[in-house]
Amino acid sequence: MTDSDTETISVAEISDGPGGEGTEEPGTTVDLPVVDILTGRGFVTGKSGSGKSNTASVIIENLLSANFPVLIVDTDGEYYGLKQEFELLHAGADDECDIQVSPEHAERLATLALEQNVPIILDVSGYLDDAASDELVTEVAKHLFAKEKKLKKPFLMLIEECHEYIPEKGGMDEAGKMLIKIGKRGRKHGLGVVGISQRPADVKKDFITQCDWLVWHRLTWRNDTKVVGRILGSEYADAIEDMGNGEGFLVTDWSESIRRVQFHKKETFDAGATPGLDDFERPDLKSVDGDLVSDLKEISDEKARQESRIADLRQEIDKKDARIRQLERELEEARDLSRMADQFAQAMFQKAEAPYRGGDGRNLNRPADKQAALGEYNGSADGDVGDAAADAAADADSGDDGAADADAPSRQLEAPSGPPWPTHGLLSERDEAAADGTGGPSGAGTASEAAPPADDESWLADAEMGDFQPAELHPAPGAESRRDVVDRMTAIIDALGDAHHGMLAHYRERGVSDPLAAHVAAGETGDQHLAYGRNRSLRRAGFIRHAGRGKYEYALPDLVSDEYADLLGDDELRETVAAIEASFVEEAADGE
Repeated sequence: MTDSDTETISVAEISDGPGGEGTEEPGTTVDLPVVDILTGRGFVTGKSGSGKSNTASVIIENLLSANFPVLIVDTDGEYYGLKQEFELLHAGADDECDIQVSPEHAERLATLALEQNVPIILDVSGYLDDAASDELVTEVAKHLFAKEKKLKKPFLMLIEECHEYIPEKGGMDEAGKMLIKIGKRGRKHGLGVVGISQRPADVKKDFITQCDWLVWHRLTWRNDTKVVGRILGSEYADAIEDMGNGEGFLVTDWSESIRRVQFHKKETFDAGATPGLDDFERPDLKSVDGDLVSDLKEISDEKARQESRIADLRQEIDKKDARIRQLERELEEARDLSRMADQFAQAMFQKAEAPYRGGDGRNLNRPADKQAALGEYNGSADGDVGDAAADAAADADSGDDGAADADAPSRQLEAPSGPPWPTHGLLSERDEAAADGTGGPSGAGTASEAAPPADDESWLADAEMGDFQPAELHPAPGAESRRDVVDRMTAIIDALGDAHHGMLAHYRERGVSDPLAAHVAAGETGDQHLAYGRNRSLRRAGFIRHAGRGKYEYALPDLVSDEYADLLGDDELRETVAAIEASFVEEAADGE
């Protein structure tokens, strides 16, 4: 056995009072074996002001005086006063610390403590985020444990307010689990731990009962004295309530008796003392080697560079995300316009499947057994169409009065010149010319664009909507030649999305509103770009019109009136508009 194995530190004297079992006279010096303190498991408790932090400081002062380094996890920033007499590295988050540290510094701190014998105060009182301080404590404890498995050097880690890390109730985080691991397995590697708490009832009992040495200062709360009674006995639970400041029961594995002792008063500045009315004067503190701080600052600088790079990358990601959102809005708007274009094409070709978008050209208004795709006609179809066109042209040139009289009923249903509905600027000059029958800029029309035969009256049956028949509204001559107005406008509205339906219902209810309010009322987001894009589709269809100052007004009744050349009576107009509105008003009501 070497001299270091038997080295002791003097921390207290035997006190006179109830509870002590020892045979030593009051005033006898109490010594603690250094190796057992450095490598064991200790627990110091007592209510606020009873002297527990003073006891911890006295033990630390004696160890530092004997050149034994320690690491203190300081939760309240009260141990920096040790720097008045000793060179310690004060690391934490405050400007008063020697160095500001984070979990990235943990390995370096463990190296300084164990390999370079640098005492460290790990001050976690300045961290606003508990998760950050807990992570720092966890990483430091992990690196101390890992290094001690190889070094096996006696070293003490002191934890203030240990109930925050190893609570009796509730789950433990990573820091608590690591401290429990040190308590159970650290001794054989040379790593000791001592916990300080003012609430023994809140500390995990598995930790307390495994401790090699314990100090019990004054406790008065019933739950805490119950803990004393269970561990020491009921007579100690009664006596502990009347103990003076700095006085406590000392229980150790190397002594068979429970001793009542009075601990010495710490020699360094008491930063944890309750402030008085006198002016506070911070003592002169010893500085640590500048090289130690510079090494840690290099880690801080590297972390700052990494954080700056991460910030730049996040900014780039934000820009790309914004671009993606913009493209998504534009895509949604393009889809809306595509649906509108499809519907316009279908309305023009009697709701046929648009061949130019992959359809077969079927007439969706006709019964299934009477439909035919474009590709289903035989090879003579082209000739038939051409002959029919030639015959139609010849009839037109002959001026046969008899033929004109015979076709008189059907001529009442021939399409008037111009497109079958207001284009509102949607069709190009060429498209409008084709719709007018002029055949484009050259003025050459095609016979294939003529009105349906007079004897084909299937559209009358297909146009029925309940008891309402558009033919009863006496539309202008030829207004029904391509598509019943109600059926055609309903088809156009059906082609729009649910958002458009909700917006149109909002305009109908309010009369005049703005696109953003209509978009939100439809249950959509406050995305201004998307709102105005969908509003544009409604405006181009003629369902709303600009009312000035960013407002739009409901225009469906006027649109219907224009379709019938203003020949509808008030009741007929209301009935027609209501039949069209049923395609979106009921849906909006169901959505609500």
